[in-house]
Amino acid sequence: MNSHPVAHRYATVNSHKIFYREAGNPALPTIILLHGFPSSSFMYRDLIPALADKFHVIAPDYIGFGQSDAPPASEFAYTFDSLTDHVTGLIDQLGLKSYVLYMQDYGGPVGLRIFTQRPDAVKGLIVQNANAYLEGVGDMPKAIFLPLWEKRGPETEAAALSFLAAGTTQFQYMVGAKNPEAISPDNWTYDQALLDRPGTDAYQLDLLENYKTNVGLYDSWHAAFREHKPKTLIIWGKNDPLFIPAGAEAFKRDLPQAKLVWLDAGHFVLDENTPQVATEIKAMFAAK
Repeated sequence: MNSHPVAHRYATVNSHKIFYREAGNPALPTIILLHGFPSSSFMYRDLIPALADKFHVIAPDYIGFGQSDAPPASEFAYTFDSLTDHVTGLIDQLGLKSYVLYMQDYGGPVGLRIFTQRPDAVKGLIVQNANAYLEGVGDMPKAIFLPLWEKRGPETEAAALSFLAAGTTQFQYMVGAKNPEAISPDNWTYDQALLDRPGTDAYQLDLLENYKTNVGLYDSWHAAFREHKPKTLIIWGKNDPLFIPAGAEAFKRDLPQAKLVWLDAGHFVLDENTPQVATEIKAMFAAK
């Protein structure tokens, strides 16, 4: 029996409904789990109870993802700034004053915006296949997104839309896995059901284009790393063709004290590696 049950909650932030998962004693150090694309807090369903004996754990769904509101692109500006504003709004509503940020994929640009806005509140960073350096971008995303960032039009949009296809979603979970049978099909079935909702492709395209604003912030993030020297754990699936190992190693330039742990995994690592990931996090961040 799980002695650390996970609560499934909603909050209203900036007049939008935000879903989040919560577990653990709020008196313990808080970890905020920031999910990747095209996922949601569902990707942390096994990690949350594995951490909840030592941490207070919060895992939100961004606007447009998971169980949170998904207004149409015509009514909401889908940018990484606005995704971040809704996460910080939730943080404030919950009264969280200090926390460690776990960042995967899209969680990187959301979390690093929070870090640069509130460096004193962020007690540490856990980076899991989340880029903050251009050399971490693999050939496949480069071929799709660099043209989109240069000029958005029917041709570049069509290429980017392939990133929302069912085969691509499954690929993101399966690629680089040590044991493919360990990867639950629930991952991509659930994500794809949400991606296939009417209107979702329009706002996901907006976010894919807006990703270029993250690249524009890289230098400022690196400067913040050097200035604030956050305690950092890098956990990287070394077989990821999307966010490649060079992106993990690059963090060490600006955060030489960071601990880098390689996993025999791809872009998403938790189906096979939750026990090791939880152990590494506890070793670095649990209250002694």
